[in-house]
Amino acid sequence: MESNFAPAGISTSDADTVNQILQERLADLIDLSLTLKHVHWNVSGAGFIAIHEMMDQQTEVVRDLVDGVAERITTMGGVAAGLAGEVTKMRSQSSDYALGRAPVAAHLGALDQTYARVCAEHREAAAEIGETDLVSQDLIVGQTGKLDLNHWFIRAHLEDTGGNLITGDMDNELDAAVEAARIQSGVELVEDRSGDPVPIT
Repeated sequence: MESNFAPAGISTSDADTVNQILQERLADLIDLSLTLKHVHWNVSGAGFIAIHEMMDQQTEVVRDLVDGVAERITTMGGVAAGLAGEVTKMRSQSSDYALGRAPVAAHLGALDQTYARVCAEHREAAAEIGETDLVSQDLIVGQTGKLDLNHWFIRAHLEDTGGNLITGDMDNELDAAVEAARIQSGVELVEDRSGDPVPIT
């Protein structure tokens, strides 16, 4: 939906361009907040309570980011599209989070990949907004720092004493989950989101 107004000093066409970028970030942040609650509900095994509680903390951080982006969109004269159908259409990830119920290590491995994507796309959005609207760019840059911090809390569980990530060579959630579970938990399989077993070899 096109903006009927924009903040002083920004044209409505520039506001529309920025709002399109912000809308994509909004959809991804809403998706991330739902993913974190999904993990909160479906994590299991040793270390459960720490990760269960950390997921709630991270969800609250991300929900604050959602609110910030949505309010910036409306400040720019746009409409913040946050309904389920709108999020599904706008989010950058084409498929849902890979795991259902799974052990702590598997979820941490998968979340490492999820955060890596969201953080990278926030950085790309900040660069794309550029000087068109420094206020929106500043918002996204500041949010990226908070996402990086959440990501570090995940990665701290996945690194060895040399600072090497056990999921460092992975490029998707399921492979990272399997590798993390194999190395850290010694479990023999994890289940994907549909409940199908994925063997760890």
